[in-house]
Amino acid sequence: MYEGIVLAGGYSSRFNKNKMCVCFKGEPLITHTIKTMLTICEKVYVVTGHYHNEIKEVLSENKNVEIVYNLDYDQGMFSSVKAGVHHVEHDFFIIPGDYPLVNKKTYLSLIEGSKEIRVPSYNKRFGHPLFISLGLKNELLNSDLKSLKDFRNKYDFEIINVKDEYILRDIDTLDDLKEIKGKV
Repeated sequence: MYEGIVLAGGYSSRFNKNKMCVCFKGEPLITHTIKTMLTICEKVYVVTGHYHNEIKEVLSENKNVEIVYNLDYDQGMFSSVKAGVHHVEHDFFIIPGDYPLVNKKTYLSLIEGSKEIRVPSYNKRFGHPLFISLGLKNELLNSDLKSLKDFRNKYDFEIINVKDEYILRDIDTLDDLKEIKGKV
């Protein structure tokens, strides 16, 4: 069994409004990230912050999604990672909510790996989601490192090559959204 953590606590400052709830392919952007994750994961924790109420309202009807409010969201993404990891009870994936087109095959490829941390790679560039073994939960929660990348780099992580350009395609700006809409 696997669980997922979707990070959605930020300010969307480059987007100038809540990008997680902007319409993409007829639904809020974040729902695409969650739907794909739910094809692999039994439970998904969505970690909110600045736009907590809006995101909670959009996701209120899915019983396999639990909203986790990160009181420390202003401390950065790693605080949201920890807020989500606190709840997991199985091996888990972590992905920012603005990666709506990651393919299910990418998740399956990560599951097939063998190391405690697995990172997808496309054209020799690392992307999302990350796979982390439950055995690292306490180390992550007690880490005084500043970022998930620093935590990942502390370990001998496994690189999983995938044929999924969307592991590199997050949506930070309106132009990013327009560009990705033009491709799908």
